[in-house]
Amino acid sequence: MKTVPGLGMLAVALFAVVSGAGAQERLTDSKLIETLQVLDNAPSIDVAALRRKATDSVAANRGPDASLREPLSQELDNLSQFTVEIQFKLNSAAILPASFRTVGVMADSLHHPSLLEYKFLVVGHTDAVGDRKSNLTLSQKRADAIRNALVTTFRVPPDRLQAVGLGEEQLQDRAHPAAAANRRVQLVNIGRFK
Repeated sequence: MKTVPGLGMLAVALFAVVSGAGAQERLTDSKLIETLQVLDNAPSIDVAALRRKATDSVAANRGPDASLREPLSQELDNLSQFTVEIQFKLNSAAILPASFRTVGVMADSLHHPSLLEYKFLVVGHTDAVGDRKSNLTLSQKRADAIRNALVTTFRVPPDRLQAVGLGEEQLQDRAHPAAAANRRVQLVNIGRFK
């Protein structure tokens, strides 16, 4: 992934409920639809518990070395991923115009008939540069910004989307806490409407 000077770079990791690594390629709605479809034995994620874990982790200061912190949620780490880039203004939740095509492709996927019966979780992450509490807040704002864009601009029903920020509490590349790979948002299928 490439970082543009003066811009924050955020990768969006789109997860399915099957194992395997996703290759980085041009994002298409058909690829997202395929990736986001759920199998019957999909793990469930308790969104409120995940939010509490992140807040409690920051408050408990699980140690100054981010590379030694265990992930908050094994469920998130065990899902397959598809990664694309979303750019935000530096230290901001403002999505840059160049990334709206990507958000639009996400919305097209969520409007597809095979995904209409599902709910999704937008999970924001940061790297371990800076203050942990600030990173947690920024990740929540960025997850909210993606959710809000999907709801307001692209008319995805709001009851189909939730957002949670995990800050630096669930690094993708724990060996390199400051790596760009850690700055990402996940769109996770959290199951059918009840």
